[in-house]
Amino acid sequence: MYWINFLHIYQPINQSDEILERVVNESYRPLFRGFLKIKNLKINLNINGALTQLLIKKGYTDVIENIKKLAQSRRLEFTETAKYHALLPFLKKGDIQRQIVENYKTNKKYFGPTYQPVCFFPPEMAYSSKVGEVVSQMGYKMILLGEISYDGGKSDPLKDRLFKIKERNNLKVVFRERRVSNCIMSAIVRNKREFYDLIEDDLNKNTYLCTAMDGETFGHHRPGLEKIFFKIISANKPKQIFLRELPKYFKIEREIEPVKSTWASSREDIEKGVQFYSWKNPKNKVHQLQWSFVNYFLRLANKKRCSTKVQEKIDEAMASDQFFWASGEPWWSIEMIEKGAWTLLQVLKFLPSIKKSELKIGQDFYKNILSCAFWWQRSGKIGKMAKKYREAVKIPFRERTLEEGKPEVYFAFLNMMKKKMFEAAKKKNFEMAIFWRDAIWKLETKKDIYDAIHAVDFLRLEVTDSELRKLMDKYKEKYRKIQPGQPELRRI
Repeated sequence: MYWINFLHIYQPINQSDEILERVVNESYRPLFRGFLKIKNLKINLNINGALTQLLIKKGYTDVIENIKKLAQSRRLEFTETAKYHALLPFLKKGDIQRQIVENYKTNKKYFGPTYQPVCFFPPEMAYSSKVGEVVSQMGYKMILLGEISYDGGKSDPLKDRLFKIKERNNLKVVFRERRVSNCIMSAIVRNKREFYDLIEDDLNKNTYLCTAMDGETFGHHRPGLEKIFFKIISANKPKQIFLRELPKYFKIEREIEPVKSTWASSREDIEKGVQFYSWKNPKNKVHQLQWSFVNYFLRLANKKRCSTKVQEKIDEAMASDQFFWASGEPWWSIEMIEKGAWTLLQVLKFLPSIKKSELKIGQDFYKNILSCAFWWQRSGKIGKMAKKYREAVKIPFRERTLEEGKPEVYFAFLNMMKKKMFEAAKKKNFEMAIFWRDAIWKLETKKDIYDAIHAVDFLRLEVTDSELRKLMDKYKEKYRKIQPGQPELRRI
């Protein structure tokens, strides 16, 4: 097995000084200082040009210097992206290209000759065929996508080969493995042994593992997780490689057309056509107002001859943060919503020959966005949405599945837990064997609602979706055969 260890770090250009200081001191500084102590390290890093500029501007040059040292010692390799972290599927081709070019210029300026990216990372792994077309035309050899983009979550891409995108100049796709990435980020894996247990089926095979994670998770979102991460990546196995090295070990097997998605998309999202749910929920009134303002703004901007400086301000205004923090499921920040709307309004004022009537429409959008957001907060809507998330696991899993006419789901999870219990006992990992034994008892007796981390969620991190789906299909067929001709559910 070959391990592609990818980290993405990003903060918006208008991030508050207080939060930036915390992220730097809790994550960036300890993370890159720690990496410098690991000799066999190979990290693939994505850093948006906006963050590079922000770190320089705010005096955190030591972070930039440590990243540069890692690159100079050939322990770190950069990937390319869009400078201001925009959702690229919603931009025009020319705007996508400009943000990529500006990102390259900025990072090249500060990282020098070490900045030679060959792989492209679309922010949030947000992909559409338009994005693939632009990236391919700009000469990048690879693109990093979520594994769900392979075929919409129906199956998992094989990791013993490479795929290229149809009619995209040999643009290769590297798929992030959600399961292992999430296990590390969630601190499910706490040491080398547990990491090896997680990947043991493929450890000695000619496959690749691509973990892709937010750098801020280590130390900032999860204090102390960086120390666990250092132990895992200090191991001699699996062999760590850079993205550019993949074609040396794996051949291209066939062409595919990735599905429009993000790294947060679920199979249900894709089937419903809401792949960008966290950023553009058709039922979210705040999102509707935000995108109406953006579309109005862009229609005006496209009619003007904007200077380079104004165009850069337009790019800044297209950052994805304002939409993400307006989702309310569960992410919510009036401050970030206001910052996004205010940035759009200020850039609107810079457009050449802007009319008072046009500016007035922009001001109304700004007021309506803030009014809607504050009303959501005052009315308790946000509180109710948060409560819904918190209480979702308070309904026993048995009630949500078996007693709701979904026996295949209940028994698939139950039997997979039994399998994990026996596997752990065989390896003399008695702590995990006891964990799975207790989890089974809790599911059977409806005592699972009291756990801080629900056993079902834990299992989803440990086992691939395809494995669970196979079991569900097996049980679905079994119960279809014995289902009676009357509407009453037969007791199992």
